[in-house]
Order: sequence, then C-alpha cells, then structure tokens
Amino acid sequence: MHGSTLTNRQILAFWLPLAGTWLMMAVEGPYLAAIIARLDRPTENLAAFGVAFAFAIIIEAPIIMLMAAATALVRNRHSYLALRRFAYALSVILTGVQALTVLPPVFAWIADGVGLPPEVARLTHQGLTIMLPWSVAIGYRRFRQGLLIRHNLTRRVAYGTALRLLTMSIVALVAARVPALQGVHVGAAALASGVVVEAVASRWMTRDVVSMLLDGHRDRTIATPLTQRAIASFYLPLALTSVLAMAIQPMITFFMGQSRFPLESLAVLPVIHGLTFIFRALGVSFQEVGIALLGDQWQHYRQIRNFACGLAVTATTGLGLIAYTPLASIWFQDISGLPPELSAFAFLPAQILTLLPAGSVLMAFQRAVLVHARETTSITWASAAEVVTVIAVLAVTIHALAWVGAVAAATAILLGRVVGNLWLTAPAIAAARDHTASRPRTSASAPAG
Repeated sequence: MHGSTLTNRQILAFWLPLAGTWLMMAVEGPYLAAIIARLDRPTENLAAFGVAFAFAIIIEAPIIMLMAAATALVRNRHSYLALRRFAYALSVILTGVQALTVLPPVFAWIADGVGLPPEVARLTHQGLTIMLPWSVAIGYRRFRQGLLIRHNLTRRVAYGTALRLLTMSIVALVAARVPALQGVHVGAAALASGVVVEAVASRWMTRDVVSMLLDGHRDRTIATPLTQRAIASFYLPLALTSVLAMAIQPMITFFMGQSRFPLESLAVLPVIHGLTFIFRALGVSFQEVGIALLGDQWQHYRQIRNFACGLAVTATTGLGLIAYTPLASIWFQDISGLPPELSAFAFLPAQILTLLPAGSVLMAFQRAVLVHARETTSITWASAAEVVTVIAVLAVTIHALAWVGAVAAATAILLGRVVGNLWLTAPAIAAARDHTASRPRTSASAPAG
C-alpha cells in the first residue's frame, strides 16, 4: 500500500479490522450496562459505573494517542526503543495517579467537588479501585497495536479486542452470579480483566514485528535520531488533546449533579454514550488508517479524503435510523434493559447526537492529516475550544435554562464537536495543500477504486 495507487477496496480491507476493534469496544459499555441494569439497585449502580468509567478514562487520557504515535514514528530499532521507553514511563506514572485518586481522603474531596450523591460516590470509589490495572494495560496494548498498524497487521488488532471482549463477558457473567458483588463491581472487574488480557495478547501478537525491528532489518536509515525530547515535543500536544477531550465526561458529570433529574441523567448517560459510540467508533478507528495510508509523499490524500466522506454519511445515517425510529425503544428498553421511566430520558438526547458520528469521522481525518504532517499543536487548540464550548453550553442550559441534564449534555457535546471540527479545518487544509503541492505529480497518482 505504499505505492502511488490506493483503491477503496484496499482502504476498506485495512480499515475494517480497526473498525471491528472499535465496534467491539463500543459494545462493552451497552453490554455491561445491560447486565448492571438487571441486577439489584440498577439506578445507583449504573450511575456509579458511568462515573467510575469516566474517572478511569480521564486518568488514562494521556496514553490514548500512543497508538497514533507508534503508527507514525516507529520505523526501526532506535525509534522503537525510544518510544517504548517513553510509553512505559507514561503508563506507570498514570497508574500512580489513579492509585493516588482512590485514596479515601482524596476521592472524598473529588466526590464532594463533583457533587455525587453519597451512595453513588461510595460505589464509584469501589469501582475505580477495582480498575487500578486499567491505565498501564491500556498504555501497553495501544503502543503494541500501533506497531501492528504500522506493519499492515490490523487483523491482529481485531483479534486482540475479540479476546478482550470474550474475557470481559466471562468475568461479567460469572461475577453477576456472586451475591456479594453489586453491579458496579461486576462492570469494573470485567473491564479491568479484559484490558489486561488484551495487553498480554498484544505482546504475543507483536513478537515477530518487534524481533524484526530489534534486528534492524527495516528502515535502517533515519534522518534525525528520535530523542526523548523529540518524542515529547511531538506527543505532548496529542496527550493534552486527549486530556482535554476526556475531561469532557467528568465535567458533564459535575453539571449533571446540578441539573434537573440528576440521578436519572447520570443513569442514562452511559447507555446513550454506548449507543452513540457504536457509530462514532467508525470515525475514531479511521485516524490511524489515515496516518498509515496517506503515504510518505501524500500520494493517497484524495483517496483517503473521499473514503472519509462516505464513512461520515454512513455513520450518521446508522445512528439516525435508531434514534428517530421505534428502534430506539427496542435499544434502550429491550437491549439495554432500562426501565420505561429511564428510557424516556434517553430518547431526545440520542436524537440530538445523531450528527456526532459524522463529526467524529471528520475529526479523525483532520487529525490524521495533521499528525502525518507532524503538526500536532492545532489539535490541542481545537480540543481546548471544544471543551470550552461544552462547559459554556452546559452552564447556560442547566443554570440559566434549567434543562434536563441528559438533554443539556447531548446539546453541549454536539456543539462542542462542531466547534472542534471548525477549528481544525483551516490547519488541515493548509497542511494537505502544502504537502500535496510539493510532491511530484504523476499520472499514477490519480484516485483509484
């Protein structure tokens, strides 16, 4: 795929395993929420599970982009060892942050600041403690999966996620039968077990790639050595981007505690997030595709762009077919297991978020272009603008307009993504124009497929 032509079929074959990976991860939330919803005290446990997951996500946010970094930077023995050192250190540091967070005095202070009800706070603390292996396992496997993507082994990424989902299912079903465990315990244990098993699997599946890199048989020459300072300069904007993006969920949780129907909103948000993530995953999975396939000479830019446009329409149409039809009742009540009184809170937010998958595809493409161009600072500023928009909209809709919390959250998330996309538009176009204009033009570089 490194030649001058690239067909839609080739892009599809490369992308489908990654899409399958993200879709399987998208199933995790709804699946675990459905199990929790059928156990004792579903409202409190669903709310606690959603909050614990949000805290775990914000703590691990700086390592989210390790997959993109490995895809873009690892080309030989030296770059592999340099980025591995960086990735492992970052993962250990974040695990320490989570351990500090679950110390009772620290967590009590955080829970008071967020405004969690006492019972939800107690359950959230227990769930977050169970998930202590989360950050280090996520960091390890995302670094390793980036190596697989770089070497056109995307199917192995999907195999690892399938194993993660299988592990999670077994743990959840077994734990759900233990009377002493509550719903949040079941969900947290399942998530933690799944990512640990996937991390171990990723090590096994990259053994040949790592061996090749360490033997130095690929890309022996490199213009500039990859130093820790160079990695930090490249990666810091990406890490800040992830932190800002992941901070949205705790901020929403904070505002939900001050909204109308706070407990109901906290309970349905994980289910709504699970549904929308199924379709947003189609876009999120495209980022590494763009980074890997744009080409060293940007010869595949037009093909990647056109594929992204079709993917955006497909993803948003899929969510709309559920949110605006009777399928919504089937999803929220029959599949997710929400009681009718809770599912009623989910319908309108899901409809508001229908355009979000298209925005996710566009953002994945824009970020891929900028990462490929080694211009990551704009990505951070776009995320900052998105977060500011979300906070502003939540403040107005909840405090000034007294909206139901879940509706306010959906509106804020959508408007924030629109602002983020607009912010990245000019830098992405400029980067693409500069790099595509500088490469030699040949007849073979025309769009294919």
